[in-house]
Amino acid sequence: MVQPEAKEIGLTTVASTFERPDANSQTDEVALEIRDFKVYYETPRGTVPAVDGVSFNLKQGERFALVGESGSGKSTLAMGLMRLTRPPGHVAGGTAKLHGTELTGLTEEEMRKIRLSQMALVPQGAMNSLNPVMRVGKQVVDGIVDHLPEGEPKPSKREMTARVHELLDRVGLQPMVAQLYPHELSGGMKQRVAMAIAISLSPSVIIADEPTSALDVIVQRQIMQTLGRLQEGLNASVLLVGHDMGLVAQFADTVGVMYAGKLVEVAPVRTMFNNPIHAYPRLLIDSIPTMDAKKRLVGIPGMQPSLLNLPPGDAFAPRSPLKFKPEDALVEPKLVEVEPGHWVQLSRSSVEDFDKYAHLVDY
Repeated sequence: MVQPEAKEIGLTTVASTFERPDANSQTDEVALEIRDFKVYYETPRGTVPAVDGVSFNLKQGERFALVGESGSGKSTLAMGLMRLTRPPGHVAGGTAKLHGTELTGLTEEEMRKIRLSQMALVPQGAMNSLNPVMRVGKQVVDGIVDHLPEGEPKPSKREMTARVHELLDRVGLQPMVAQLYPHELSGGMKQRVAMAIAISLSPSVIIADEPTSALDVIVQRQIMQTLGRLQEGLNASVLLVGHDMGLVAQFADTVGVMYAGKLVEVAPVRTMFNNPIHAYPRLLIDSIPTMDAKKRLVGIPGMQPSLLNLPPGDAFAPRSPLKFKPEDALVEPKLVEVEPGHWVQLSRSSVEDFDKYAHLVDY
C-alpha cells in the first residue's frame, strides 16, 4: 500500500524575527532553581567535571538559552536536570528545584512521574530518540500513558486518538502522520513529533537540547517558531541548549554562556549582545556574520582545555586575547552580579574592564 504524502502545514518561511511582541508571559516566579549543580564522569584516567558548580534561575514563562562550544557542558547539564545521565556520569552535587521540589533527591519512580507532566525534554537527535519500528501515534500514546500524573484516569482509546491528532496539529503536522513510521518523515517532521511528545502533558518547563541540529536553515526557523508558539500556549519556561548565537539572539530572553563546565556570563539577551563583559562571549559574538555591514570575522584561538587537565585558575586564560600578568590567570574567578540580572565570571585575564568591577570580589 502506498503511504499518503506527509506534508508540513501552516508554517511560514518569510523572514521575520522569533522575538515576542512583549515578554508579559514571563513572571518573577522561579520555575527552576539551580544551585552549584555538578555532573561528573568517573573514568580510568580520573574524574571529568563536565558541569562544575552551575547556578541560575529559570523564571516561569522565560526563554533561557545556554550557549558555548561543543564540550562546554550544555547538554550534560540538560540531561543531568532530567536525571537521564548514564554511568559513568552522575550528579555529583548541588540542587535543582522545580517549583520547590528538589529533583536530585527523588526516587526514579517519582522522577518518572515528573518527566513530561512537569518537565519535558526535546532531544537533540529526534531520529535517535524515536522508535524506528513503532508508528508515530503509538509513541505519543506511550509517553502519555507512562507519565500520567498520579491519580489521573487513563484516557479512552477514542480520547487518546483525538489527543494525538490535536498534538500533531499544534506542531504543524497533519493527523495522518500518526500512522507513519519515523523513517517516512523528514528531519523537520521528526523534530516536530519529538516536540509533540514533549508537550503532551503540558509541562511547565521544556528543555530543548539543540532542537535544530542537522536541519537546514529554513526548517530551523520553522522549528523555533513552533517551539516559541508552543511555549507561549502553555506559558511554559524554555531552557534552550544551542550553538547558534544568531538563533539565540532572536529567540531567548536570557543567555548563559558556558565554558569548560562553568557559566562565564549570564545576561538579558540585549545586554549580552550589546555589552558582553567576559572575553569569551565577546569572541563568540564577533564570530557571527552579519548582512548589515562588512566586518572581519574573528575566530577564537586555540581549543577548549581537557576537562581532565584544566589549567589552574581561569580556564579561559590560555585563549584570552587580553594582556595580563601570568599570576592573574592563576586566580580562581567567581561568578558575581555586576548589575541586576547580569552575572560575570570576573578575572583580570578574561575581563578587560576588571578594575571597574574589582570591588565586587576579594582578589
